[in-house]
Amino acid sequence: MKLKFIAASVLAFAAFGANAANQSFSIVPGVTFDFNGLALAGDGLLSGGADVITFGGLATGAYGAVLSYSGNYVDITSASLNGMTPNALIAGTKTSLGSFDIIGLSPFTLTLNGVAGASPLAAYSGHITVTAVPEPSGYLLMMLGLGLLGLTISRKMPKQKFE
Repeated sequence: MKLKFIAASVLAFAAFGANAANQSFSIVPGVTFDFNGLALAGDGLLSGGADVITFGGLATGAYGAVLSYSGNYVDITSASLNGMTPNALIAGTKTSLGSFDIIGLSPFTLTLNGVAGASPLAAYSGHITVTAVPEPSGYLLMMLGLGLLGLTISRKMPKQKFE
């Protein structure tokens, strides 16, 4: 129950859509979080050529992150997460998608580089989803457990004689 309350609180906090150039929030593995930049809010959209989004709340480990974003009158030329570039990212398009493999400590910093157009309607929005990457020992334990389950079931079944 407490976990659901915490997750709902984090989602509610992220839903406010902070309109500052630098955004910060906690992330939960497997939950998608939204981020945005709006020229109307006067937040210095891509001011200095970059917006920084920081997220924490992750324990040390291996994670996979999927990033997608789209822009209106904004040309996002590159994205990096803790200085790493995504595996596949089509820069400069209206919609881009990339994935990262993260190993390390949080907080993680997502940096979007680009140029905002002169239009007051310049804006971008995006989503990031982080999922934990299982360790190989987890697969080993799962296989051992399934093997023991199969052995237990086969020993409890009555023996049938074929004539």
